Amino acid sequence: MHTDTTVAIAYHSGYGHTAVLAEAVADAVADAGATAVPVPVEGITPEQWEALDTADAIVFGAPTYLGTASGAFHAFAESTSRRWAERVWTDKVAAGFTISGSMSGDKLHTLQYFSVFAAQHGMHWVSLDLLPGWSASTASEHDLNRLGITLGAGAQTDTDRGPEEVSKADAQTAFHLGARVARVAGTLRAGLRAGTAFGEEQRI
Repeated sequence: MHTDTTVAIAYHSGYGHTAVLAEAVADAVADAGATAVPVPVEGITPEQWEALDTADAIVFGAPTYLGTASGAFHAFAESTSRRWAERVWTDKVAAGFTISGSMSGDKLHTLQYFSVFAAQHGMHWVSLDLLPGWSASTASEHDLNRLGITLGAGAQTDTDRGPEEVSKADAQTAFHLGARVARVAGTLRAGLRAGTAFGEEQRI
């Protein structure tokens, strides 16, 4: 069922791997009936800034380099200072995803960085809400959330492999995150509208 909820995906992809996850998030948002707006943050345009400002939710994505988000994403984050001061993104839904070459690669730190960034903007963080996969003898690398991260979606691809080698399980985990964000953002939007209508009735 189509909704008027809009989810922007603000991401940086150094070698194409993060873009695969961004596409999975966008596919899930569209599948949920909402509007997905991918926004590559390197060389962001005024129109893309407006898309972020008017979206109901923003999902942040970047590769993890040296234990944090890529420099291009940090540059984007720092360029939001005016929006931070003016509280432009307050009460939007937020979530995040990241990828690195190693199984851990300090990806959790990148997701924590995203969540603090979102909190500074007054946004509502949405977690992954998946149990850990690949954590028992009967489990496998094909499980959703195979890396056992709950703050957001984490992925791993060998550094000598291209974007086409991004694990299907990791892409499906990102898809799950996108669907969850679309659902939460839609519910929050509907609740805010209902509250506004109730307030108007009370004033009549």
